Amino acid sequence: MMLFSMVSLMTVYLIGSSFGGVRRVRASRSVTSGEPGNTLHAGDKIHITMEVTIPGLLPMPYLIVREVLERHNGDKWSFEDSVIPNLRGSGQLVFQTPPLERGRYAFSKTECISEDIFGLIEHRGEFEVDTHFRVLPRMVFIPNWQRNTRSLRLGGTQTTLSAARRESTQINGVRDYVYGDRISRIHWNATAKTGAWKSKEFEHESFPKTVIVLDCTAKGYQNAQQFEFAVSAAASLVEYGARENTGTGLFTAGKESRVFAPSDTPGERMRMIQHLVDVDADRTESLLSSLQKAQRQFPTGALFLLVSPLADSSILEVLRWAETRGMNPCLLRTLSSAGTENAKDDYSLHLKSRGIMSYTASSLDELPVVLGGGA
Repeated sequence: MMLFSMVSLMTVYLIGSSFGGVRRVRASRSVTSGEPGNTLHAGDKIHITMEVTIPGLLPMPYLIVREVLERHNGDKWSFEDSVIPNLRGSGQLVFQTPPLERGRYAFSKTECISEDIFGLIEHRGEFEVDTHFRVLPRMVFIPNWQRNTRSLRLGGTQTTLSAARRESTQINGVRDYVYGDRISRIHWNATAKTGAWKSKEFEHESFPKTVIVLDCTAKGYQNAQQFEFAVSAAASLVEYGARENTGTGLFTAGKESRVFAPSDTPGERMRMIQHLVDVDADRTESLLSSLQKAQRQFPTGALFLLVSPLADSSILEVLRWAETRGMNPCLLRTLSSAGTENAKDDYSLHLKSRGIMSYTASSLDELPVVLGGGA
């Protein structure tokens, strides 16, 4: 009789444990980073927190959780850890990803594994929590961009003015004195006539609107790191334009090209940065053909900055095309950090002889120095 009772209780326990627990796990997942506002940039380690709840009356000694994180290009990372649920069947799992690169990420189905308290039967279950996030490109702070504005063809409405920009020596009028104005700035004649302190008002330096063209050629980049550097350079220049309140646009010359008109609004700037998350080096047609399809989107008089790894006749053809469209061509050549090209100086001199500005850099850390010091 006692044996029958023990067998019956064990049977009821095994049946009850098979219908509950792992197969009905409920969970929630949160993604955070150490950046303000939880903005995720390439190179950041992402902190994942998962709250799990195991329903049912029977206790679970442990729960093994297997997570799979997938990038938009197919790369995958697997994470496995164990959780010891409390008496209420709840537990928390916290883990950290390795440094992630630019892209779109999502978690696939999560697998759970556990055993009963006697270790007799293994229970498995799956659940899916829709969690996806985007990692923005790396960006570097550019304190200054030396552009020889005297040689640029400024195009009237295609120029931008800002009080934050340096002042010229051209007097634009007279204004009321502001505490802190230098003595050399005081307009003595206006002060004597009005009896109140007056200061000279100078015109601010004008810059042309800028269009950043990212060359997404499928054959020009030696490795993925070189293309990521080009994307980061374009994103950093978009940030610089927004900070300086200069109208900045973006054109990505890929398999499916995309153009953003020059703008200095925060919303448009974020749209450009978000678009750079998805770009790939997949263009097979000529760069000139991609540009000609969207030639009406390029404003006359704008600064045409081409970000490309190439230094050949096709680049010179594109820069000439920009000149014929009334723009001011400029080249930022992104080299591979794996090696140096012997002809880079010769190509820069060749462009300089044609009156075209050019910059050359092999890493994102070099970019502020190269742009700030000119080329």
